[in-house]
Amino acid sequence: MKRKLFGTDGIRGTANCEPMTASTALRVGMAAGLHFRRGDHKHRALIGKDTRLSGYMLEPALTAGLISMGMDVILVGPLPTPAVALLTRSMRCDLGLMLSASHNPYEDNGIKLFGPDGHKLSDDVELAIERHVLNGMDDKLAPPSELGRARRLEDVMGRYVEFAKQTFPKGSTLSGLRIVLDCANGAGYRVAPEVLWELGAEIIPIGVSPDGRNINQDCGSTSPHEMRHKVIQYRADLGIALDGDGDRVVLSDETGSLIDGDQVMAMITDNWRTTGKLKGNGAVATVMSNLGLERYLKARGLTLARTQVGDRYVVEHMRKHGYNIGGEQSGHLIFSDYATTGDGLIAALQVLAVITQSQRRASEVCRVFEPLPQLLKNVRFNGGQPLDNDKVKKVIANSEKKLGEAGRLLIRKSGTEPVIRVMAEGEDNGMLNAIVDDICTEIQQAAAH
Repeated sequence: MKRKLFGTDGIRGTANCEPMTASTALRVGMAAGLHFRRGDHKHRALIGKDTRLSGYMLEPALTAGLISMGMDVILVGPLPTPAVALLTRSMRCDLGLMLSASHNPYEDNGIKLFGPDGHKLSDDVELAIERHVLNGMDDKLAPPSELGRARRLEDVMGRYVEFAKQTFPKGSTLSGLRIVLDCANGAGYRVAPEVLWELGAEIIPIGVSPDGRNINQDCGSTSPHEMRHKVIQYRADLGIALDGDGDRVVLSDETGSLIDGDQVMAMITDNWRTTGKLKGNGAVATVMSNLGLERYLKARGLTLARTQVGDRYVVEHMRKHGYNIGGEQSGHLIFSDYATTGDGLIAALQVLAVITQSQRRASEVCRVFEPLPQLLKNVRFNGGQPLDNDKVKKVIANSEKKLGEAGRLLIRKSGTEPVIRVMAEGEDNGMLNAIVDDICTEIQQAAAH
């Protein structure tokens, strides 16, 4: 069965349009409640959200669906996605749900689901939930005497703050460091500044005034220009830009130069190898990570395992093969000694730990390999299967021959929007531009027919 609701990271779409309507959220809540209703104990679900206006519509709809299936609901309000995963596990909940469309604009929203272990759901579980949504559940509703209740929990911010601080080395402090922190007007706008301040840093906060519509608007990990500007303006030691739900991060060194997820993975993997903390003799990344990362780790006797795009696939591989570092170039970084999903704040704290312990500048410790030139373009399409076109297949095959073993070519459909992503990587920028342009042209022509 092909998935109709779920993409690479939960369910996502434009708010108040299918599938992100109150009625579908209600059915998803019912379906998830039904799937995770096991045994005779009183079941619990936990719901968090980011700062989008549509959260006020979707939160009560999900709550109603879960209650109708006999689940009690704990409402925690705006919190980062990794905090929801953590609390789902620590509070012994049967299910966790996060309302967020991550780095997307406020007009979008989404539903991310976590199992009782705090991990994102597998494809099989998501399919099972979809079947319940499509097949109807009226005969599975809880009787009146077994309806759930909803309760808003007020002290959850402090729980996550304490957890995050414990991931920073004991006895160390951020005293003397000036940090620009961009919270994207999103879910981390309260907890992230608190954590860094309590550890002793001087904080220059931006993106901490959400109004329901300004999440990710000219701020956050997808628009880090203001963060970089502030780093230079205030002569800060580091810049940190979270995304709307706090599960990814982009950093800036003291010169205003960006540090992506690949550089962070390389740095922390090598550091943990030296300190004996590394498990799995390497790291896990997706097919999008730069070839330079793979070469850097290989030169140190370490491996880079690759998965399809999506941080949950990275986590699945980490769990199956015993790795404790993984992530994506975009800044989803998973350190499984601490978290079950990507956590931008925890990743930033691991970078800060290396900076403080080495007593070196960010520019000296965060740039550990020279990335290969990488070119990515998106081609929009409306229905059809342009990648099955014979001319498209031919130009792709010819391009792969041109690149040979000195580069990589990756063409894939996005799991969150109607675009095909074309990425080429290699030593020759001119060749990359020609290859990507040729492929995009053929895809556009195929999509037009």
